[in-house]
Amino acid sequence: MKFQIKNIVAVLALALAFTSCTDDNETISGEGAIKLEFDNVYGAANLAFNTAYTNTNGEVIKVSNAIYIISNIVLTKEDGSTYTMPKSESYFFVNEADATSTILNLPNIPAANYTKVSFGVGVDQAQFNAGADGQGTMWTDAQALGMTWSWAAGYKFVKFEGTVTSTTHTNANFRVHTGKTGDIYNYATITLNFPNKALVRTNVTPQVHVLTDLKKVIEGTTVINFNEGLDVMGGTKVQNISANNVPNIFSIDHVHND
Repeated sequence: MKFQIKNIVAVLALALAFTSCTDDNETISGEGAIKLEFDNVYGAANLAFNTAYTNTNGEVIKVSNAIYIISNIVLTKEDGSTYTMPKSESYFFVNEADATSTILNLPNIPAANYTKVSFGVGVDQAQFNAGADGQGTMWTDAQALGMTWSWAAGYKFVKFEGTVTSTTHTNANFRVHTGKTGDIYNYATITLNFPNKALVRTNVTPQVHVLTDLKKVIEGTTVINFNEGLDVMGGTKVQNISANNVPNIFSIDHVHND
């Protein structure tokens, strides 16, 4: 009996060693795809429109509109090299009201093991400086979603709207819009490490689950008190939100490789 057990253990060990060797020597080639899923939450709760959430300052928030622009996506491989999405294919409007927009399908990705992703929030200054003729359909797409000001003022990067009830307001409409303020562009770049490798293959499309905590737009390092004003659209408040809050609203929950 002991001899049989030893034989079984030996066979299993050999099989494991062979599998490990096979994985280590895998030839990775061709192209595949990867999906970035942006799942909006509010603190510890899933974000739902017209649902009451109480902030630490006692204000009760109900969200009715949440859109942000994801741009300039860069994927980092396990060897440290990177793949940059073509600029013309790297602008997305993530709209809570449109479930299909929350999953970004990125095609033509070189097959590799990826360990992190970087992206911007908003439209970068170089793209804006390309002028109206250099925007393709992006400007009209943004206009349709209410994600623009005048051309001189440019795009809205984050639009976060709803109602607030506090000691001085009852279901009052609030609006938080980030973007360019004067000469300050307020474009944020985020880098997120994957908890496990995203294995892009010709026959495997990983899905990266990104949590976006929209509570941190108004209650992060910089806290917005709507008693001081219901519209937050410019000046130092937007600069502080862009610099201090927006870079911290994203995190990776998990990566599926199936």
